[in-house]
Amino acid sequence: MKIIKKIIIAVICIGIVCSAAVLGINFYVVKSSEKYILDMDNAGEGYDCVLVLGCGVWGDRPSHMLEDRLLVGIELCKNGASNKLLMSGDHGREEYDEVNVMKKFATDRGLASEDVFMDHAGFSTYESMYRARDIFKAKKVLIVTQEYHLYRAIFIARKLGLDAYGVTSDLRDYGGQIFRDIREILARNKDFFFTIFKPEPTYLGEEIPISGNGNNGGFNGNEPSDSAKAYLEKVSRYWVARYSAYPV
Repeated sequence: MKIIKKIIIAVICIGIVCSAAVLGINFYVVKSSEKYILDMDNAGEGYDCVLVLGCGVWGDRPSHMLEDRLLVGIELCKNGASNKLLMSGDHGREEYDEVNVMKKFATDRGLASEDVFMDHAGFSTYESMYRARDIFKAKKVLIVTQEYHLYRAIFIARKLGLDAYGVTSDLRDYGGQIFRDIREILARNKDFFFTIFKPEPTYLGEEIPISGNGNNGGFNGNEPSDSAKAYLEKVSRYWVARYSAYPV
């Protein structure tokens, strides 16, 4: 009986320590990033790009959260924050394409196609930031996403060496926010360690400098290059394997 009691006490103590560590890292990520969150009116100018993070699409339409991110990103570009807009999202399966939906949304609202770049391999926030630095050669970025997510995005970007700031895109209430807040605590902990060990993204590929033309290179043009086709095949195999191992 005494042994069982000691085991229970030990488990409780370990649980308390682990919970404190998780909450401590969460607090650190938030506090490290909050000073880099700007208002729309004082976002400034001179960014290499406005970086909009993908969030889910319904066929050829953006979800409500993604639509709000896009509206804010487009407005920032029109206000002079940058003349380049980088759409980073998931295009790991041929039948699911966030970034082309995002680009069409922006060009339909007046942005020039050559100024809108697409990152088809932005499978996670960490990968989006890593690829913004290494593939699109960005150095100073203005990130757009909802506030709960923006702390982590800025934290990752700055730990990867980007001069990163952010603007929130909470234009309405979104259902399920409690679940997202809980999930985000775990995601902040995961990416805290990712920024220490810095694993490479799922896919890197050819460089597409953000200073160039958004219609050239990779999957940005109307006719994908051979390397871009190979990339889509590779990431499609990755996602098929992932969904097979972890079915929804």
